[in-house]
Amino acid sequence: MYDRILVPVDGSGPADEALDRALDLAAATDATLYALYVVDERALHATQLDAGGLVRAYEAEGERIVSEAVEAAEADGTEVVTAVEHGSPHRAILRYAEEVDADLIVMGTHGRRSIERYLLGSVTERVLRLVDVPVLSVRSEDSPVERE
Repeated sequence: MYDRILVPVDGSGPADEALDRALDLAAATDATLYALYVVDERALHATQLDAGGLVRAYEAEGERIVSEAVEAAEADGTEVVTAVEHGSPHRAILRYAEEVDADLIVMGTHGRRSIERYLLGSVTERVLRLVDVPVLSVRSEDSPVERE
């Protein structure tokens, strides 16, 4: 069913829940899991601080987070490929998905309310609108559910 599952990770609760779901799917389908951390350079350029030092700190955080994905996968024998990329998160995810020929993307969602979502958008929603492969969005247990 799936051969290459991409899961963007950032250390947040929703991303951790998406990682758990992606690990389950990868184990069930004998797929390779691709864990991706994106250093959001837009946020770094907006600061007046030492950008070089911040980039290195975010890269180190990304390496730690993708290493945790590898540790979680070792228990069930799932193969994990990790990457730390730079750029706008949704663009980096789209680029990496194409590069690894992902056939599923599993992403967490923060469950923003409609006006915030309309004004700000989200990485998950941008990926959903622009990608050609299926996306499984995983709502965090503590995310509010919006009722219409």
